[in-house]
Amino acid sequence: MASIGSKAEDRSPGFHERARAFVLGYLARYGPTPGEILTLRCRDAGIVPHDDRAFGPVYFTLSREGAIAKIGEVRRERGHGTAGGSIWALAVAAR
Repeated sequence: MASIGSKAEDRSPGFHERARAFVLGYLARYGPTPGEILTLRCRDAGIVPHDDRAFGPVYFTLSREGAIAKIGEVRRERGHGTAGGSIWALAVAAR
């Protein structure tokens, strides 16, 4: 996870900070959202890493810092209906 995060930052300086701010703003405005949707909305907003897996470290860091919390799971749209899609919310809203 660290190497993909580093590569994203190398190829698009400021990626993590832009993605982080977008995710927090989106969750504040729209409420709990699956990670896949957050990733797609980031991309729509022009926050595009070399590989979508680079969003994993963004969610992990925000979660570890207590800014967001996983509040459920959903079937993944991009994973052909497989399990494991996380639903994220601002940590304050998750309590």
